[in-house]
Amino acid sequence: MNTPATPPSPSVLLGALVPLTRPGWAEAGRHLLAGLELGVREVNDAGGVDGRPLELVVRDTAADPERAAAAVDELAGLGVAAVTGEYHSVVARAAAARADALGVPFLCSSAVLDALTEEPTEWVARVAPAQSHGWRIYADFLLGAGRDRVAVVTQPSVYWASGTRLLREHLAARGGTVVELDANALTPEALCDALVEHGATALLLLVGTPEPAVPIVRAVRGDERLAEILIGAPAGQPEFAGWAAELGADGAGVPFLRYLPEVFGPLGERVGKELHERLGEAPSFVAYEGWDTVAVLAEVLRAHGTDPAAVAGAWPRVAVDGTRGPIRFSRTPGIGVWQWAWPPVQVVDRHPAEPDRFRILHTG
Repeated sequence: MNTPATPPSPSVLLGALVPLTRPGWAEAGRHLLAGLELGVREVNDAGGVDGRPLELVVRDTAADPERAAAAVDELAGLGVAAVTGEYHSVVARAAAARADALGVPFLCSSAVLDALTEEPTEWVARVAPAQSHGWRIYADFLLGAGRDRVAVVTQPSVYWASGTRLLREHLAARGGTVVELDANALTPEALCDALVEHGATALLLLVGTPEPAVPIVRAVRGDERLAEILIGAPAGQPEFAGWAAELGADGAGVPFLRYLPEVFGPLGERVGKELHERLGEAPSFVAYEGWDTVAVLAEVLRAHGTDPAAVAGAWPRVAVDGTRGPIRFSRTPGIGVWQWAWPPVQVVDRHPAEPDRFRILHTG
């Protein structure tokens, strides 16, 4: 007796990797998921993909690379047309490696680590800018602000180590210096002593939040010897409301990178209002990245079908209007995935007089 074949899903399945629980940056995950979900809803309201609805199959990575790789295995078994999402670079790297090995298209929404894959691959593309691009812009901002004696407080991570190297190389070539301080070895008070000893003019937080970033900021803000030091967070910790809730006025004036235009066009304005309503707060750049990811995949699926090889083969032919500008992918030196080069990049901070309002300090 023959066993009946499983009927194909009436939906086009998209896998979504999102950090929704600790130790993942759950606040960023919530914004990313909001953008992905809004994008899917709008595609379906417009008729879906050749009459079939998109269906998002969400898996919580909790910032765990092994969990992400296992999720890619599971999603591939479910027959997804592509995998998308992820915020944490080390997690996205594990997902990209697994997607490449399995032959599953992966469109990364938010992770920026340059070496997302060990070798060039046709299966992976990325909407977020590469770390080298954004962090060099941040280094230029520091130099322009006269902050050339930079201390970085770090935790062990490929992502933080890559950021430290990029800053050191870019600043050293322009007369700046970088000293590295270990967040795991120094109390916040000992860190303040080290900053005074090194004569640092800027401290960059290359650490997780709220721990240990929040106690470090409180200690530095409370140390009269460091009244003139600039605290910075290139990875974007102050972007989210949790930062302001934890630190209040102490969390203002901390410049960070975000990937938004100075002025939105009509599409960005409309999507921003929808995201604000969905989130109950102002959307971060991560939410826009989620929406743009779905916009790209919907266009690819409509034009090239749902076969994984056809989806991956379409990356160089993408031409989609995103919320933050026209999205096209190309090969960029030193980056092994198809890359949008580049989304808009800003250095911003929370205004010291109004911590709920952002100031644009530098663009690149």
